[in-house]
Amino acid sequence: MSELSIKIRIAEREYPMRVKEEEEERLRIVGKLLNERLKFFKDQFGIQDKQDLLAMVAFETMVEKLKLEDEKNMHLSKVGQQLNVLDDLLSSAK
Repeated sequence: MSELSIKIRIAEREYPMRVKEEEEERLRIVGKLLNERLKFFKDQFGIQDKQDLLAMVAFETMVEKLKLEDEKNMHLSKVGQQLNVLDDLLSSAK
């Protein structure tokens, strides 16, 4: 596992970082997605201030994260219920 020194450009600023080689592509994709969302908010709402743009992207990201966590928990609950049903069926078949 070797580390790479890379620079990720976000909101017209470069951020140097050391990353594991296998994480480089993911981090570059994240940087690209962040810049796309920054451009979206700038174009859609006319926001010019970089701090405001970054705050909007951070807010949107956290809303999506919480939504995904809720969906994951709901799916885990359903899987747990289905496993209980299967366990009951197997227990009654003995």
